Amino acid sequence: MTQPKTRSNAAANYAERDRRVSDAIALELPDRVPFHLFAGYFSGTYCGVPFSSAYYDAAAWRAANVRTITELEPDVYWAQTAMLSGKAMEILGPLGMRWPGGGVAPNLSHQMIELEPMKQEEYDLFLRDPSDFMARVYLPRAFRSAAPMGQFPPMRSVIGPWGLAGLLAQSVRPGMAEMLEQFAAAARLQAEWQATDLDFDEKMGELGFPAYNSSRMMAASPFDTVSDFLRGMRGTMLDMYRVPDKLLEVCDLYCRQNLEMIAANPAPAEGVRRVFMALHRGSDGFMSLAQFEKFYWPSLKKVLLALVDAGWTPCPFFEGTWDRRLEYLLELPRGKVLCHFSQTDAERAKEVLGGHLCLMIDVPGFLLKAGSVAEVEEHCRKLIQTCGRDGGFILTATCIDEANPKNVKAMIDTARTFGRYD
Repeated sequence: MTQPKTRSNAAANYAERDRRVSDAIALELPDRVPFHLFAGYFSGTYCGVPFSSAYYDAAAWRAANVRTITELEPDVYWAQTAMLSGKAMEILGPLGMRWPGGGVAPNLSHQMIELEPMKQEEYDLFLRDPSDFMARVYLPRAFRSAAPMGQFPPMRSVIGPWGLAGLLAQSVRPGMAEMLEQFAAAARLQAEWQATDLDFDEKMGELGFPAYNSSRMMAASPFDTVSDFLRGMRGTMLDMYRVPDKLLEVCDLYCRQNLEMIAANPAPAEGVRRVFMALHRGSDGFMSLAQFEKFYWPSLKKVLLALVDAGWTPCPFFEGTWDRRLEYLLELPRGKVLCHFSQTDAERAKEVLGGHLCLMIDVPGFLLKAGSVAEVEEHCRKLIQTCGRDGGFILTATCIDEANPKNVKAMIDTARTFGRYD
């Protein structure tokens, strides 16, 4: 009789935690301030497991995530699950990323490398046939293993009864057969790797812990898509001055792609409906307000509103400082979006957005690594006093990979005790 009781308790705990978070987002008053555990690589620090396990030892990394979440008992979590096989990545050779055990030390976080796979003069080439550009230009520049793909003919030329035969004939060119063998080997490794951890959120749900982000939906800022993956930060910033119309045209293309995907995938009747969105280039230090109004906000706003209309809860992570952009967020529907801020002034965010949108504010990573327990508790109490009054607030910390576990626990305990509304 013990097992059914355990399952019943887990289901009740799941419902309680999820409701606490949902109430905060909807600007209703929960019993206390919710806490979001943005685990990242912190599970390795907490359990004494190298970060490289996330890419090379799926069983050990899964066990570390399970232990971290079940022992700290957050209201909602985001885990760096075993999504990518380090061995598969070594074969594919991504030029834009280094990972623990694959270019960086086993206990360091992954690093993104700025590339410029699309040149400024190639906007028209991309816009004429985006899929062909991605296959024959982007991939060879972004992955060492894909270099021979530049030898393929345009896919639009593969037509008629002789089309496929002509395409396959390209495989005898130098390096082509080796590339296809590498792709096959990497595909097998990645499929085997993913099979070990695809059910992580489901299993954590059975233990009573809701995931922060739905695995059914992904959305992004169109400008960030261009800047992160095609032009790089430097290239995109120059494009705002030199080829603004071309940049806007590509942003519009990615906006339409987001809207089409969202329309085809409405939120489920049950389960997690939150959609995490990391925003990289729209903060105060990257562009002026005039540029923000022209290049960044219009397409991002369309994506956010489309998610809301489809029943999803957008959870944009406003990286950097957004002190001068807060008023724009008042254009979003009340109680329908969770605004996660990294370095934005918490008091100003509450002043502008309080009563309209829920705030989720980071505790600084340096404090959690080098501060004392007393300093962490004091900082969290001040955040709760500033942003938690009348609800609409969630406490979190993003940069905790190397945090002191005692400080992380102090942060959570403060939310549980000082953050109560009853």
